[in-house]
Amino acid sequence: MRRTRRPRFVLMNKMDDLNLHYRFLNWRRRIREIREVRAFRYQERFKHILVDGDTLSYHGNSGEVGCYVASRPLTKDSNYFEVSIVDSGVRGTIAVGLVPQYYSLDHQPGWLPDSVAYHADDGKLYNGRAKGRQFGSKCNSGDRIGCGIEPVSFDVQTAQIFFTKNGKRLLEYLGKGKSIVDVGLAQARHPLSTRSHYFEVEIVDPGEKCYIALGLARKDYPKNRHPGWSRGSVAYHAGDSDDSCDTVILSPTARAVRNVRNVMYLHQEGEEEEEEEEEEEDGEEIEPEHEGRKVVVFFTRNGKIIGKKDAVVPSGGFFPTIGMLSCGEKVKVDLHPLSG
Repeated sequence: MRRTRRPRFVLMNKMDDLNLHYRFLNWRRRIREIREVRAFRYQERFKHILVDGDTLSYHGNSGEVGCYVASRPLTKDSNYFEVSIVDSGVRGTIAVGLVPQYYSLDHQPGWLPDSVAYHADDGKLYNGRAKGRQFGSKCNSGDRIGCGIEPVSFDVQTAQIFFTKNGKRLLEYLGKGKSIVDVGLAQARHPLSTRSHYFEVEIVDPGEKCYIALGLARKDYPKNRHPGWSRGSVAYHAGDSDDSCDTVILSPTARAVRNVRNVMYLHQEGEEEEEEEEEEEDGEEIEPEHEGRKVVVFFTRNGKIIGKKDAVVPSGGFFPTIGMLSCGEKVKVDLHPLSG
């Protein structure tokens, strides 16, 4: 009578169970290690800084840098943060910006490579070196400094970083400024509405020629065109005046008004064919006429209204838009001046 091999199968099944058990233990150990690494990775780091909730205080000897690095990086869903200066201290040497994860805590943000920061004591922007360049105004107690990354930057290699002071965004022209194709354009995410119908722009530095255009444009406006140059836009051009352009305040559209030196441009259906031909040569497609809602819009300069005009809102609405075209130009933008 032949022996059955059943016990052998039972032994193999037990071995399989044992291997599965060890495999399970290895996975548990691996998961625990990953969690420990992540816990260490996402720890806030600081030196010569006292952390009390969301309040940071300098606790070091004179000359020692105090540095704080948050536990997590900015993301597409959380791309902006603000710092309120409660007390600027003796010298106000406060820096706000972005650094790599393992940045040296013995250096101010912006001093070392792969870091950028706005320094409150001198209003300079430090971008990976100990020598900064003038970027904005100094900050004191009560001021708020904000820093963020443009959402589109998370889909590409180069990060577009921006800073704000008291809610006003700082924009600086970084183009060549040699021809009209070097226009730098910035546009708000949302159009003006009945609840948010006004915005302001302060010219911090007019640059070499003050080729700054402030106005409204459709959402798909060409990025290499000043607002006011193409269909679906209107703008006030600060550089077309003999006056100094210290501060310009802007709210929706107007056309050139008599007795006003600064020129405003409004592209309408009845303009000369010459301009349309030029527009087509630049590669812009002419859109069909849109029968939109009519609104009364206006510009102001230094608080005084300089013109009003009826205008038809393009499809999708009018978006606050700023164009710049000469080196050194810097402006502050406040999209909600009426609400605070």
